[in-house]
Amino acid sequence: MAERDLRGAVVAVVGASGGLGRPIVEALAARGAAVVLAGPHPDRLAEVAPTPDALAVGLDIRRPQAGDDLVDAVSARFGRLDGLVVASGVVAFGTLADTDDDVVEELFLTNVLGPLWMVKRATPLLTASKGFVVLVSAVLAEQPLPGMAAYGASKAALSSAAGALTRELRRQGIGVVDVRPPHTETGLADRAIGGTAPRLPTGLDPRTVGERIVAAVEAGAREVPAAGFGPSD
Repeated sequence: MAERDLRGAVVAVVGASGGLGRPIVEALAARGAAVVLAGPHPDRLAEVAPTPDALAVGLDIRRPQAGDDLVDAVSARFGRLDGLVVASGVVAFGTLADTDDDVVEELFLTNVLGPLWMVKRATPLLTASKGFVVLVSAVLAEQPLPGMAAYGASKAALSSAAGALTRELRRQGIGVVDVRPPHTETGLADRAIGGTAPRLPTGLDPRTVGERIVAAVEAGAREVPAAGFGPSD
């Protein structure tokens, strides 16, 4: 993927009000991008908006039509889309035997199916702009851990999809970045949809992770593995 200048680029961040989405928005805005904020909580999106007139789109990534909502809103305001960052996600803890079926379903719906539906809907606009996609996976895609089988599997699936999309979308001129950050202090572990988080070491600063992700887009990287984020504090 070629190097990119993000000044003036229209970039949508799904999960913009989350613990990682927020610093990604800040890093993009600092580079002069027009950031479109997307997520399920419009009030929280307003708090993250880098400018008073920033476009905010309320959507539920678990719905296939969420991508249509985003594309329609972006097209009406800007007429183009230069980048899509999917930074939304949920987590669950516990052995597979102790994990409810609906929790497993929610993990894959939010962490895998939703992002794929979103990329599918955004592909025509990104083809026109020769844009980019960033899919935020996790270190568990590389290093599976007991007690996190379902969550780790969902992140591994997303990472695998990113690798395939890198090749699929190359002909359209769309770059894909698979990022797999280590544990980051986003607060997600405290909002698990199932189980209780074990004692975890101090994670990375979300601002450091967000900056690294945006720098990878600028550099034209295809992936940022866990080791590419450096050690945690």
